[in-house]
Amino acid sequence: MRFLRLQSGPCKTLIAFGAILLLALLTAPELFAQDAQLVEDAKNPTVWDMIQEGGWAMVPLGLCSLVMVALVIYNFIQLTRSKFVPAELQSQVMEFMSGCKVRSAIEVSSSSPSFLGRMLATALPKVDATDPETLGREHVEDAMADFTIRENRSYMTMIGYLSVIAQIAPMMGLMGTVSGMIGAFNKLRNLQSPDASVLAGNISEALITTLSGLCIAIPAIISFFILRNRLNRLVAEAHEAASEMVDASLNTLNADQQLAKVPEGLAS
Repeated sequence: MRFLRLQSGPCKTLIAFGAILLLALLTAPELFAQDAQLVEDAKNPTVWDMIQEGGWAMVPLGLCSLVMVALVIYNFIQLTRSKFVPAELQSQVMEFMSGCKVRSAIEVSSSSPSFLGRMLATALPKVDATDPETLGREHVEDAMADFTIRENRSYMTMIGYLSVIAQIAPMMGLMGTVSGMIGAFNKLRNLQSPDASVLAGNISEALITTLSGLCIAIPAIISFFILRNRLNRLVAEAHEAASEMVDASLNTLNADQQLAKVPEGLAS
């Protein structure tokens, strides 16, 4: 009995130690997983973390990005075929011009807010009925050209702001880069011995602002060229449609003369 009592103490200690060891083995994977997750999160910062590390320069860069998105959306809404060369207006005016009903064509064009409608309402009054051979085509085309110059100025102003942002954003990023590097060198000057961890924040700020400026400038310049080419294409389509309408009136007026020029047969 005494022997059993002497052994009971070590047995209890051994059992307790075994229980603790078993509990440690069961919980160790979860603890390691949490530590690994923390390390992974530290290695892979979120976008918000990068924005915060970018410092003061991220504020104007963020404003540039918002303005860029707003301009792209606005210009894509404005530069649509329905607002430049609506098919319904084109067919109606073509029908009137084919019958030489210029006044009716002017009335229909005046009621349309589209680019083609406003251009025709400005140019068709220049049609000269006293000149059946050309219908004053030269004056009509001059009026169309003047209208296009006036209208393109407003369209290109809104598109041109994208080019401004494409030039400003890298400059703002460069200012953030210089600011970050100045901070890094100031810390380096005050350190007794170089420590990369102390400089990491300023270097990260410098690189993030440069990257942010480029990420804004590249889409802005691409959008600028896309929208400018889109505008030129729509304006060209409007001019082509207007020229076809004038040609339709000329063909109607001069159909007999043109037919008379076509030989019916060879003279003997």
